[in-house]
Amino acid sequence: MEKKHPLPWLNMLVSETFYLSHFLLFFSYFVVRASASQMLSPDITDRLFRREIQVILAFSVLIAIKMVKEETWEAFIADTLLFAKVFLLMVALIMDYHLALCYLVGFLVIFISTQQPAYQGLGNSNQLTPLQLEALLTEGNTSRFWLVEFRALCSSTSIRTSRIFPDLSITYSNKNLSFGIVDLGLFPNAAEKFGISLGGKYFFDLLSLSLSPLCRGWREQFMSLIKAFLNNFLYFF
Repeated sequence: MEKKHPLPWLNMLVSETFYLSHFLLFFSYFVVRASASQMLSPDITDRLFRREIQVILAFSVLIAIKMVKEETWEAFIADTLLFAKVFLLMVALIMDYHLALCYLVGFLVIFISTQQPAYQGLGNSNQLTPLQLEALLTEGNTSRFWLVEFRALCSSTSIRTSRIFPDLSITYSNKNLSFGIVDLGLFPNAAEKFGISLGGKYFFDLLSLSLSPLCRGWREQFMSLIKAFLNNFLYFF
């Protein structure tokens, strides 16, 4: 059995380029701030200190709100990094606009060259290929239902919600209901083959039950409807 890392967040910070590059860029501000404090005038130093206090307070409030509202850690981390980038550019602009421009270029390079990792766990769901899914459709047990997620991890929305489906599979999977995941990044033709619209926030298809009208709704409404269906499904069986 593969051993889990005792400090998974530290391991992810070191091993994932997306998180490591953000950490190094944010940490560089403290180095620049310490070296530039001797060269800044007292007025600019006082103004910068007041703005830093305001930024810390505003950032803390926004993070507390997002921690309550967001449903997944991936979405929370994405929003946290976005707020941190905005606030860093604000305080860097007070110090020197050349420094702010350097940070802006650095963020653009990170955005172009890296991508936030999606949640890697599968829960009780099965990773399916289009051929396996087609076999389930044509030869599978008709008394067994499958809830299948078509995910495209090149999409930020899919990354932010990548934890939801595995969590649902842990709660609701049983002998009558199974969960599967088809990665559209590995199988780009599967979307057209199975009639999946890539314009929605979620890409779900349930064998023997059409959920396509639900895929266009808001996240909270969609998830509440999915959970209500699963609860009723378990009650029925």
